[in-house]
Amino acid sequence: MGRHFGLEDIVFESGEYKLLKVNSPESMNIFWHSAAHLLAQAVKKLYPHAKLGIGPAIKNGFYYDFDFGTPISADELDAIEAEMKRNVEADLPIVRQELSPEEALGFFNTEGQTYKVELIEELAEQISTYSQGEFTDLCRGPHLPSTGYLKFFKLTAITGAYWRGDERNPMLQRIYGTAYPTSKELKNHLRRVEEAKKRDHRLLGKQLKLFSFQPEAPGAPFWHPRGRVIWNETLSYIRGLLSKRGYGEVGTPLIMTQDLWEKSGHWDHYHNNMYFTSLENRDYAIKPMNCPGAVLMYKSDQWSYRDLPLRWAEIGIVHRYEKSGTLHGLFRVRHITQDDAHVFCTDDQLVDEVGKLINLVTEVLNHFGMTDIEVELSTRPKDRIGSDEFWDRAEQALEDSLKANETEYSVNEGEGAFYGPKIDFHILDSLGRSWQLSTIQLDFNFPERFDLEYIGPDNQPHRPVMLHRAIFGSIERFIGILIEHYAGDFPLWLTPEQAIVLPISEQQVQAAEDVQCKLIDAGMRCGIDSRNEKIGRKIRDAEKGKIPYMLIIGQREAEDGTVSLRRRGKGDLGVLSLDELKKSMDQEIIAGS
Repeated sequence: MGRHFGLEDIVFESGEYKLLKVNSPESMNIFWHSAAHLLAQAVKKLYPHAKLGIGPAIKNGFYYDFDFGTPISADELDAIEAEMKRNVEADLPIVRQELSPEEALGFFNTEGQTYKVELIEELAEQISTYSQGEFTDLCRGPHLPSTGYLKFFKLTAITGAYWRGDERNPMLQRIYGTAYPTSKELKNHLRRVEEAKKRDHRLLGKQLKLFSFQPEAPGAPFWHPRGRVIWNETLSYIRGLLSKRGYGEVGTPLIMTQDLWEKSGHWDHYHNNMYFTSLENRDYAIKPMNCPGAVLMYKSDQWSYRDLPLRWAEIGIVHRYEKSGTLHGLFRVRHITQDDAHVFCTDDQLVDEVGKLINLVTEVLNHFGMTDIEVELSTRPKDRIGSDEFWDRAEQALEDSLKANETEYSVNEGEGAFYGPKIDFHILDSLGRSWQLSTIQLDFNFPERFDLEYIGPDNQPHRPVMLHRAIFGSIERFIGILIEHYAGDFPLWLTPEQAIVLPISEQQVQAAEDVQCKLIDAGMRCGIDSRNEKIGRKIRDAEKGKIPYMLIIGQREAEDGTVSLRRRGKGDLGVLSLDELKKSMDQEIIAGS
């Protein structure tokens, strides 16, 4: 991605330039960033003593952090919106100005903007500000030409947020908003947001009794029995598939010595996200990634070219420190379970192995109803290990693999892992939201650093290629995405409770228990609601619990050995024998799994 310029910028560099389309991602980020400044201008007008934090564009909108001194409430957002609209109607020009660090410090110190001063003190280069009316903000830009372009916006929420995401810093108030070029686009977005609220995995997780979080273990989910069913079914599926694809499952320790992480590069490049401990005068780290353990296992044996490709899968638990302010349900946790795999192969096998991994990823994602997939090639980051020669070779190899597999892809500059480039897979869920899920990483660095070898057909040692692969990534996060993708209405094979027997009265409880036992014996996950409640209440509770099959048993069904079937989302489907019911459920499970 290149540098963006506004119409007011003077450009001195030669090169290729192109205009941004109105609805391109780059243009929308500029649009949302300008809307954040519009918000900050309104806040400063209404709350003159407020101190400004930062106000970036984010996915589908923007936010701005404020220190109000005395916190405000959500009821005050309407007044802020009204002031924003007045500034839109005024169509104020947005003007860029460049300042030296000294000039910028003088201005923002005079304004009492201590958070801006802190940011400026970290900058040694020329600084730019943007002004609209009497409001001026620190910003590198670019921005829209004037406030009149921001007619269609909405403030959506107000929350707490630590300054710079660090719980040791002051708690600020973060106001979220969104804006679009047209009224129709704004209304469509707000409709999707409302639907997303209903699907929030944190709410559904509690409602469906899937998982919880406890203050004694921040960032680490507690899985309840129903949630563990989804977990186990997901892992059972992937384990079965990998077994057919020639993978062996391995396991590596949670805690390993400091010297391993120094050698792998994690100590220098991932230190701030790791947990440490000391025992018997020796320093250890809790693993943030599984790959060094796989490398040690490879190194513990001797390998021939006939043994390769060697495919090892690991459902491994890792721990990564994430700041408290960034934790978000299952989407951002500290205790992470990864469906990792590491493939060791020869140079000649590389393109074929990557092609197999691409096909495997696609098959798995499609199985979970995720068919809209976008692929990115993420290249070398600034903070990395290994020579440019290694990176040139690795990036070219992945590019060759994508082309050989006829996979359409875009290039994401600078977003590779610190040890190698990667192929990232993004899916669109049922609400059209994009999620980055699977990844395939190519690594020439670890084999070199750890002196990995295999004996080739010439009886000489050779260096293997190492591939890192995760399909779900974080299984916790993947299940969170599934909850929202399906809105809790999982396919039958994945549903925690596939059926529930509902006796109409106490006289049918014994018959209902017999039906439940027979379905459990047939391999179904079946519950029973034998409470002394009206059948309508039992049906409503089963619907709320998103149980697909509701089996109603009255006196007639108890005498005939049948059930009256009610299917969630379809209503009453008539009376069935148990054999007919089991056949119907089996067919649906097989079709889905």
